[in-house]
Amino acid sequence: MSSSAVHAAPVWKRALFSELMLSKSPAARLAYIGVVTALCIAVNFVEIKFATTQFSFTIMMSALAGILIGPLFGFCATWLGDGIGYLCNSAGYPYYWWVALSCGCMALIAGLVMQLPMRGKHALAAKLALICALTFLVCSVGINSVCNYYIGLRLYMPSDVTAAAAEYFGGRLTFGTYLVIRYIFLLQILNSLVNDVLLVIAVYALRAAKPLKLDFDT
Repeated sequence: MSSSAVHAAPVWKRALFSELMLSKSPAARLAYIGVVTALCIAVNFVEIKFATTQFSFTIMMSALAGILIGPLFGFCATWLGDGIGYLCNSAGYPYYWWVALSCGCMALIAGLVMQLPMRGKHALAAKLALICALTFLVCSVGINSVCNYYIGLRLYMPSDVTAAAAEYFGGRLTFGTYLVIRYIFLLQILNSLVNDVLLVIAVYALRAAKPLKLDFDT
């Protein structure tokens, strides 16, 4: 499909597929979706969990899924990857469904941002910066942290741990206090930053790999 045809694709197709996928044949699209879904499953086996905090590469892979295969297919791939990854590698932890929702929304946001009509030398860098900022605010803070605080702490966190944290921070574990604990003391901010750096490296590395013929500026 030519560049002009890609940009003329109907809205429903652009909601499903990335511009990269719209330029590929149906067979190539299926291959990309299969590979990306498999990678989304695989990253769930490389993680360290502590209470409601998770250190992994899912942030990077979720955003990359949206960039490579599109908003809605990226959403589905990451949600499926999280679910299958949990079934195979739960280690006795309860299932945090909001983590899957957060990962799916990361892919959705990344896929939509990549379709913004931005062209030029620094367009890709600007889009990646916007993806990193939006996924952190909307998904990590807005979905993950909110659900961890209002659902996870009350259902899964031992009461003595919650009480000790509340006492240390002045008698009540507020949402703001929880954010400080999660992002500063439990180093979730570092996990986010590392994933963002890896995402940028991965996108530019894939674009530079000429045999793959991945043009993110279609």
